[in-house]
Amino acid sequence: MKILIMLLALALMVATAEVRCAEAALPQQSVYQLGDSFSDHNGQDFALASRRGKPQLVAMFYTSCRYVCPLIIDSAKAVEHSLDADQRQHLQVLLISMDPDRDDVAALKATAQARRLDSSRWTLARTSRDGVRRVAALLGVRYRALADGEFNHTSALVLLDIDGRVLARTEKLGTAPDPAFMQQVRAALGSQHATAPHAGSAPD
Repeated sequence: MKILIMLLALALMVATAEVRCAEAALPQQSVYQLGDSFSDHNGQDFALASRRGKPQLVAMFYTSCRYVCPLIIDSAKAVEHSLDADQRQHLQVLLISMDPDRDDVAALKATAQARRLDSSRWTLARTSRDGVRRVAALLGVRYRALADGEFNHTSALVLLDIDGRVLARTEKLGTAPDPAFMQQVRAALGSQHATAPHAGSAPD
């Protein structure tokens, strides 16, 4: 009996180790390989890898932007509102500031509140200047600071799968979502449901 118990315990330990190894191994192409630390609009620090498990809609912005960045938020909202309630609950939205010098936690929180963004699904985040450069490169976002404090930048929504791989992107912004992009979003959400054991109102 003791031998049987020991064998069962050993088998359990091996199985647990295999599960942990599988969970820890990120695909080489994953954006979540980035090791930089981020802070969200509630002041909580996190790593991108902590978002593993649900598809992510990601964009880069800055809070003092008066024209394009509000449109980026409107576009992400439009994607959300094109989904049914269940799909919406399984899509996370991550907006990363390209202006960490001015976009502190308070600025991010003020924007989240002003735009009435649901914190259960939306995260506004900041990282270091170097971190901004690295994540922008991984997302294919080009940006350049101007003398007046504004930025020239790519305006895009990027879809990541549950492991942080880029599935699709669109630069077609507005309250009518890009149909091809929406098809990819719905496919990612369907795939997320199929692999669940692996996972850990109108626009304003």
